[in-house]
Amino acid sequence: MCGIIGYIGDQDSVPILVNGLTRLEYRGYDSAGIAYLSENDTNQLNIIKTKGKVSELAKKIKKKDKGTIGIGHTRWATHGSPNDQNAHPHSSHDEIAIVHNGIIENFQILKKNLLKQGYIFESETDTEVIVHLIHKNLNGNLLSAVRKTLKQLHGSFALAIISQSDPHSMIVTAVGSPLVIGRGEGEFFIASDISAIINYTKEIYYLNDGDLIAINRDGISLEDHSGKKVTPEFQKKEFVLDALDKGEYPDFMLKEIYEQANTVRATLEGGDIQIADGLIKFHELTSIERRLQKVERIIISACGTSWHAGLIGEYLIEEFCNISVEVEYASEFRYRSPIIDDRSIMIVISQSGETADTIAALREAKLKGATVLAICNVRGSTIDREADATIYLNAGIEIGVASTKAFTSQVMALSAFALHLGRMRFLSVDRGKEILQHLTSLPSIVKKTLKKTEGIIRPIASRFQNTLNFLYLGRGYNFPVALEGALKLKEISYIHAEGYPAAEMKHGPIALIDENMPVVFIAIKDQIYEKVISNIEEVKARKGIIIAIATEGDQQIEKLADYTIFVPKVVDFLSPIINVIPLQLLAYHIAILRGCNVDQPRNLAKAVTVE
Repeated sequence: MCGIIGYIGDQDSVPILVNGLTRLEYRGYDSAGIAYLSENDTNQLNIIKTKGKVSELAKKIKKKDKGTIGIGHTRWATHGSPNDQNAHPHSSHDEIAIVHNGIIENFQILKKNLLKQGYIFESETDTEVIVHLIHKNLNGNLLSAVRKTLKQLHGSFALAIISQSDPHSMIVTAVGSPLVIGRGEGEFFIASDISAIINYTKEIYYLNDGDLIAINRDGISLEDHSGKKVTPEFQKKEFVLDALDKGEYPDFMLKEIYEQANTVRATLEGGDIQIADGLIKFHELTSIERRLQKVERIIISACGTSWHAGLIGEYLIEEFCNISVEVEYASEFRYRSPIIDDRSIMIVISQSGETADTIAALREAKLKGATVLAICNVRGSTIDREADATIYLNAGIEIGVASTKAFTSQVMALSAFALHLGRMRFLSVDRGKEILQHLTSLPSIVKKTLKKTEGIIRPIASRFQNTLNFLYLGRGYNFPVALEGALKLKEISYIHAEGYPAAEMKHGPIALIDENMPVVFIAIKDQIYEKVISNIEEVKARKGIIIAIATEGDQQIEKLADYTIFVPKVVDFLSPIINVIPLQLLAYHIAILRGCNVDQPRNLAKAVTVE
């Protein structure tokens, strides 16, 4: 969601801030801005901000704009509509400037009191309350003013603050919202996402909840949540900058779709995994092995696309491990009374590792004594740090807001984990070797699928680019694929689409079917193939338009369907990874034909870091 960037050092901060904001564009935003202190004797506070893209902000910045300390922000609207006034940074009395990710839940009460005391509000945001409170609490020491202000705030936040009264320092803090500090020679970089600063620094410190940090050119002073002074431990990080370049592709989304042959391999062959003799061993799971052996119940919790992966994980674990599995929306899990104890294991799935609802579910589970296993793409993220163990996707940075390669990597990770746990319980060596063989052969099949389906899908996309509604149907392992296919179309083309179990069509959705309704069936040759054929016949009888994802050589489907997209034959439990690829491509090409921005769909954010 919203993005933060900050710099303090000897360099001109303005180009660093703008470059950082450009790196953060993929997160989704509606306005952008920077604030910096002029390098002249007056330390004048300058704020430049605008609704729209970072490129529009760059046009407003004059060549003479310079300063060695500054902060920047890309905003995704929560309180107040997208406009110049609501854009960050916000200021108080032209003296203090602040950027903020998160939500202040008690801002209305705080604002009411500040209005009574004569403070004037120029925006509709909750953020402006914070900066006015800091000004009100300022008594010669910016850090003390921030410390006092934090005690008055309820909610989640990551903050970066600069002030004329303390022109050589920046204050940063975070509660329930990610923030990192990068260290260089006599300089520091602040960001909500490592991608904003990876071309400047290799030393990273991830803020813990409640950290309050004062930064100057010489170093940083850190107080933890209890007020105790501690020394931050910076980690050496190596990053691959190629992930931030589209290369030969017109969009990051298409690039990431085509990376999937490599990313599913990277998930399986990551440095944390050892493969041998029908076994997959996760080095990262060593600390929880005994609890895995005794587990009686597994809960999977996630949001969005990760939740769809979790549904597939439910089928995998129940088939291979004979353990009861439940899949929960993380956003709902924390607001009821979940039955969970120290005999339970919760698996949380998040590409970013910063999904607010999933973090809350993780914490609720740990509070009740459960062991928490994370499946995550970002090492050092909040979920990675707080989980008892983590399986890493190793998929590289995913820039496109609509997840593609992370989804297939999540399914691969869940498949590998199910094999690992199944071998611990009752799977034979021979069955383990068989499953492992299927897993290791999958990357080449993904590559073949991409090569075969692209040309078939483009004319289908052209035919349906102006359609108003789609229905996606699947059964068994491919019911979640139907959900994911519908979600992709909604996210990037803005066409209404719904995914259902195919058999549920008769319980309501069949009323929608007529000659204008395209119905996408995942109809591969699996154990319930004949059942799906019956569902197709029901749609055909009502003149629905049938688009089928089918197994190569299936002549029966070809006769029934209006459009057929053939995919290679794979075992049932890995079919979701193959079958989702043509659905990703279908959504992509329809969106492109409709003139949509597939990398940054409207109203969406890459990482949902607020409730």
